[in-house]
Amino acid sequence: MRILAMDHGTRRIGIAVSDELQMIAQPLEFVAAEPLEGFFRRLSEVLQEKPSELILVGMPRNMDGTYGPAAEKVQAFIAQLRQATAVPIKTWDERLTSAQANRVLLQANVRRDKRKEKVDKMAAAILLQSYLDSRA
Repeated sequence: MRILAMDHGTRRIGIAVSDELQMIAQPLEFVAAEPLEGFFRRLSEVLQEKPSELILVGMPRNMDGTYGPAAEKVQAFIAQLRQATAVPIKTWDERLTSAQANRVLLQANVRRDKRKEKVDKMAAAILLQSYLDSRA
């Protein structure tokens, strides 16, 4: 079974998925964060297309390891997510994933307007790959 990862943002939620052997993360798509019902509808479709045994949600932390206002928003999102799906949910430290995603896209010469579309799903893939590598 796969693992699905999410990078929660105020405007977009990036989604990535592992292969069935849970070795490689692949960016999948981004979905608008609002309206939340629309996101949950799309999530349900994604889970039907790519059944997953775990949903990994990036938990923002400050550089000193503490949690701030962004983490509170993600915790509220997770509470709603638990109501919307029966798939187990786990959080994972997402520090610097968006910065890493931007750096990768810059190195690939992706234009600025296209980077905005790709950064969220790429950040989710980096988050997921970090989790997969930690289990090896």
